[in-house]
Amino acid sequence: MSENMYNLNIERAVLSAIIFDPQIFEEIASKLSASDYYLPFHQHLFSAMEDLAREDKPIDEEFLKTKLSASGNYDEVSLLDVLASNPISNTDAYIGEIRSRATKRALATLATTIKKVTIEDDLPVEEVMNLVEKKLYEITQNSTSEDFREAKDITIAMIEEINRLKSLGNTKLIGTDTGFRNLNDKTSGFGKGDLVIIAARPAMGKTALVLNMALRAVERNEGVAFFSLEMPAEQLMLRMLSAKTSIPLQALRVGDLSDEQWSQLSAASDDMATKKLFVDDGGHATIHHVRSKLRKLKSQHPEITMAIIDYLQLMSGEGKEGRQQEISEISRGLKQLARELQMPILALSQLNRGVESRDNKRPLLSDLRESGAIEQDADIILFVYRDDVYREAAEKEKEMKAKAEGKEYESSYKRKSEEETELIIGKQRNGPTGTVDLVFHKNFTRFVDAHKGAETPFEVIYEENGNMDTRDLGHIELPTI
Repeated sequence: MSENMYNLNIERAVLSAIIFDPQIFEEIASKLSASDYYLPFHQHLFSAMEDLAREDKPIDEEFLKTKLSASGNYDEVSLLDVLASNPISNTDAYIGEIRSRATKRALATLATTIKKVTIEDDLPVEEVMNLVEKKLYEITQNSTSEDFREAKDITIAMIEEINRLKSLGNTKLIGTDTGFRNLNDKTSGFGKGDLVIIAARPAMGKTALVLNMALRAVERNEGVAFFSLEMPAEQLMLRMLSAKTSIPLQALRVGDLSDEQWSQLSAASDDMATKKLFVDDGGHATIHHVRSKLRKLKSQHPEITMAIIDYLQLMSGEGKEGRQQEISEISRGLKQLARELQMPILALSQLNRGVESRDNKRPLLSDLRESGAIEQDADIILFVYRDDVYREAAEKEKEMKAKAEGKEYESSYKRKSEEETELIIGKQRNGPTGTVDLVFHKNFTRFVDAHKGAETPFEVIYEENGNMDTRDLGHIELPTI
């Protein structure tokens, strides 16, 4: 291999500096890994240093000899070469050189891989592109290792995570904040790598809920990536500003604002302009498109903690036969991407019309369109249900029916500015299912936690008395919001 791919003298100098001043190891270990070294012995030596640091033992010549001998990696000549190297006081430049050369080697390996999969293996171009983008993302994140994880490493990582959770005290939030206290209580937050499906029939506020989640995330100075396949970015921002300012959405749409509201809107707009919200509203996306853009964005903005796709059924497949296979490919791809980027991906999904033909119209897992693959891949599935939507629609149907028959009809239904909402947890891989209570502020397209005087049992038994009987009404056209 060409010498511009490695420099043994620089590697020895950094390792020597650690042995002469073990206090600097932790700082160096935060910037370098064993795989960044070129010489195998240097990799083994750095790994031995990591083991000694974890065991709270001295990082010195004698302990290193013992550790290397135990693993069969001791090389006296190579260790003497390291010890004979002049220790350096300023390691930053040397660390940069080691990482630079490690990246070059990784890129050279990738070039060889590309040639193999393209020419020898003759893989489809989509698979080649995905592989290249994935490897490039790993290289930029300094994560090129594909080795099996050993039980020791997994156990250590697990204990560290348990200690982190212990340090949080009694808080139930251990994942990404959902933006709703009641939902955090039941889910402990969205986990890193979770695929979260949020599904509803039209008019239930499918989009409004995730916009509320996005707004609360950016207000915590976290980053959010939003793929909007149905609505332009300006409309999304309008809804977020309505929720943020408590100015009715309809007033914002027509610009009918008082002087005070104009001031509120100006201040809120200035604040939102500083937030890390990234919207792709091109209206077309494949799983390849989402993977490529999200990897690039995440590498440029590590502060991104959540990605949202509105909505899954509008995504296109990669030429698979049949829509079910396309949806299967998309949902599996989103799950893999969430794990790769270590953040939750929220995908909105449609429900079948069949839900409206039942007496109890609360959604079930079987109501998901192309439900098999989505249900299998999702870690959490949430259904948004507002009974008032069906009550209002049913009353309108009765009124129209009466008018068609020349009869008078006085509706007993009164429209509400605030409606009770059930967020039904239909699936949770690492927790219970059940219902979370929210309130929907219709004028501001805003969901908030429902506050109740006493804690109610989490597991819910549905009763027909709570639903209006709409069996004789046929198909109900739901209003848009």
